[in-house]
Amino acid sequence: MGILNVTPDSFSDGGRFIECSDAARHAGLLARQGADILDIGGESTRPGSDPVSADEEISRVIPVIEAVAGDKGPGLPVSIDTTKAVVAEAAIQAGASLINDISGLHFDPDMARVAAYNGVPVIVMHIRGNPKTMQQSTRYDSLLGEIKEYIAEGIETALSAGVDESHILIDPGIGFGKTLKQNLEIIRNLESFKKTFGQPVVLGTSRKAFIGKILDLPVNERVEGTAASVAIGIANGADMVRVHDVQAMARVAGVADAIVGKNN
Repeated sequence: MGILNVTPDSFSDGGRFIECSDAARHAGLLARQGADILDIGGESTRPGSDPVSADEEISRVIPVIEAVAGDKGPGLPVSIDTTKAVVAEAAIQAGASLINDISGLHFDPDMARVAAYNGVPVIVMHIRGNPKTMQQSTRYDSLLGEIKEYIAEGIETALSAGVDESHILIDPGIGFGKTLKQNLEIIRNLESFKKTFGQPVVLGTSRKAFIGKILDLPVNERVEGTAASVAIGIANGADMVRVHDVQAMARVAGVADAIVGKNN
């Protein structure tokens, strides 16, 4: 899953693809580099970020989705990265075919209905609090247990709304209300999420702060650290990886898949 943020303030690529033409060119590059899905977001969810209105989010993402979805673009499925049902609905009408909800269907009560009505898959992610506050509350009595409970609630919301079970993916939410130590524990235990839920597991570690803390490196020097987390994540059960550096990570994933037997 190649990341395409059309925001001015995302932690890694904020401001680079605000212009629709720049975003469309980057989408084509991600496709050529080996992306399977384009994940387009119009609201930064970095720690401490402020929310934007649905209208603003729509104005950012819809022109880009219209430019890259279907026959007009590089031929890849498009995912909309949003917590707002109205944004998801507009994105689907523009050509998106997957919803990536960092709130795990907890922020907007209409999100599950939108996914069900349109028959699109949804990624149910765990977050503690919201992006503005999530790193202020990182104490868990049972880290894996509480994350699984939250995801289970999101899955039940989806199923109750009529989302097909085969259309549900899960994401433990690396960096979303977790410390360095907790992020590492989650990556070590990805297989337990698959065993608990039986759904595909999505892993998003790309360039994140925990890598920077381990290596003492800025965002633009975290490719190798991301590669290590992607390879180990795949070995531990990840089915999809969400990344900025698609060419490098597609190569990493290819070798990791071969080692663990996913290509056989």
